Amino acid sequence: MSRPLRVRPSEPRDKHFEDFPVSINASKDGIYFKTNLKSYYPGMRLFVTFPFTSAHDPMNCEYIAEVLRVDELPKGMSAVAVNLKMTMNYASGGLPNTTARG
Repeated sequence: MSRPLRVRPSEPRDKHFEDFPVSINASKDGIYFKTNLKSYYPGMRLFVTFPFTSAHDPMNCEYIAEVLRVDELPKGMSAVAVNLKMTMNYASGGLPNTTARG
């Protein structure tokens, strides 16, 4: 089942962007999505919100992720595989509640 997500670079050295792709496949440890952006590279660190409905949805779950691979697709598209490293859920007091992932 494809789901929308929001992706942003987490490192200051990477040019800022916001991408709103749709997942091709997802598991508890990773997401594979299709995009038309060429900004992704293996090892890149990202903030990934999955699933994403709107910026103010309290059910959004944000992760720190790392790009594992980028596959070239037809018509100028790419598919990106990311490993979800850690959740960045916010507690009711507005402070981050981080949980490391395997």
